[in-house]
Amino acid sequence: MYRKAATIILAACIAACIAACSQEAGQGIAADSFGDATRNNTGVMSGAREYGLNLGRRFAREVPATINFAFNSALLDAGARQVLDRQADWIRQFPEVRFRVYGHTDMVGSAGYNQSLGLRRAQAAVAYLGARGIDRSRLEAVVSYGETRPVIDTSAPERRNRRTVTEVSGFVASHPTILDGKYASVVYREYVASAVPPSKLTGYADTGGFSSGD
Repeated sequence: MYRKAATIILAACIAACIAACSQEAGQGIAADSFGDATRNNTGVMSGAREYGLNLGRRFAREVPATINFAFNSALLDAGARQVLDRQADWIRQFPEVRFRVYGHTDMVGSAGYNQSLGLRRAQAAVAYLGARGIDRSRLEAVVSYGETRPVIDTSAPERRNRRTVTEVSGFVASHPTILDGKYASVVYREYVASAVPPSKLTGYADTGGFSSGD
């Protein structure tokens, strides 16, 4: 009796171990930038995820990522178009990179309506970027969070909550640079290429040391 019970328990433990071992590494990890667990694992192993995060930080540091909207509107005003122009100029430098636009609303109105309104706002931003020469296939997705992620937690009308946010979402898998795995060269392209080393004379003169003149 005891031996039979021990056998059953052992079998159950083995089955549990097999199930655990067969679970994909990284499953359940939140990976908003790279999709499901399989894509997340691939990105981590190839280095794409790390460099994608670095490039995303650079984009957010160098370009305004957010535009805002009037109440109950998905129309782009002059300020929004100016920001999107800057985004398009930055995006154009990196043909290997994909982007995602997230739509948001304030908390006035029903959740269903705000989900739709957030989507229309994101679509408006994507359409404008496309009109500025960005390949629509690189604007990976149009996503609406509606009223679920406010900047300011208030039920009153709030312009800062009525927004879209553009973010780096990954790399174009078929691009020749990415096929060679040159993620670092994408991230640091302008940093290195635009750097001009000073001459010895200029370098010393600029630091108050040796100068070519009296």
